[in-house]
Amino acid sequence: MATLEAIKYSRGKLLVLDQLRLPHEHHYDEISTAEEAFDCIRSMRVRGAPAIAIVAALAHAVELHNGSCTANTPEEIITHIDSRLDYLKESRPTAVDLSNAINLLKSAVRAAQIEGKKHPEARDAILSAYITAAERILERDLKTNKAIGAFGASWLQQQYDATSERPISVLTHCNTGSLATSGHGTALGIIRSLHENGLLKHAYCTETRPYNQGSRLTSFELVFEGIPSTLITDSMAGALFNLHRKHMNIGAVIVGADRVVRNGDTANKIGTYSLAVLARHHGVKFVVAAPTTSIDLETETGKGIKIEERKAEELTQISGAVVNADGSVDTKRSVRVAIADQRIGVWNPAFDVTPNELIDAIVTEKGTVVKGADGKFDFRDVMPERWAAIVDSKA
Repeated sequence: MATLEAIKYSRGKLLVLDQLRLPHEHHYDEISTAEEAFDCIRSMRVRGAPAIAIVAALAHAVELHNGSCTANTPEEIITHIDSRLDYLKESRPTAVDLSNAINLLKSAVRAAQIEGKKHPEARDAILSAYITAAERILERDLKTNKAIGAFGASWLQQQYDATSERPISVLTHCNTGSLATSGHGTALGIIRSLHENGLLKHAYCTETRPYNQGSRLTSFELVFEGIPSTLITDSMAGALFNLHRKHMNIGAVIVGADRVVRNGDTANKIGTYSLAVLARHHGVKFVVAAPTTSIDLETETGKGIKIEERKAEELTQISGAVVNADGSVDTKRSVRVAIADQRIGVWNPAFDVTPNELIDAIVTEKGTVVKGADGKFDFRDVMPERWAAIVDSKA
């Protein structure tokens, strides 16, 4: 069955699925400027670290294709591109995929072959280098997600000797599927791969307060693809492990990542840390699924991760489709309601940091990384060039 598409792109045109309207309405916003992309990301109409990076990169590619850059000299053109990318970077500062994509795009325009060329040929070469690099980010993401799914499913099969006669169940948090990427997904991609291989008994997903990405998006994807699944509240995970771990063969919590730092500490949707603590207590594996673009070797520990804080209304108000008196859902009408006293003080961090000692494996598109004999994660085998340039060069 075809999966959902969060991003539709052809050169010069970018459509992004408005995830705030899901699961009741499919609506694509056309994104043609960096400002529109910034608002789309900031308002969480698009979310998920890979998808955020793709939308930011392609939005500026659309701008450039449609003639937004009026600079003439190579220096002025590169300065213009840099300024737009720096602006987009502030839309979601915790997500390292966005920073990595921006660094890649800045390098691409500086590597454009402009020697011996004059305006407008030099200008066209720089713009073409940017657009090609942005499109490759989109193309690579799907291949990356498929590889993460295969590596993660294989590792879990080995851990539990899973078979079609003895499949495993898993729990996931937030949304890490086709809606958070270009397709297949990271953590949800592993679940898809387990299901495709006949190794999945059941998938549980948390509602993921306060923005409900689990109940609105992950449950929608799981139902859409016919994967056996159950939705729980965030606070039910401990009871789930305690009461159902054995007979449902719950083997793992699988989550995505907005940023994994050098020692393996992982920033992800708020509530991830709590799940890691519960998983460790109940003997359930805790697995992070992240492309190498989400690994930040510059930052040594989780203490260096900037945590975004969001507005109070996300916690004290909620929107949804109207439920009629007969129980039917009117998808054409939605309302926003208050669910708390609007005078209460609110602390609303978007992410938390799970310490590496609670993580059993970090699955990338290059392979699954587990701790060595020293109890530490080492990423040099899955990203040798970046490791040599960033870590070894400072040793």
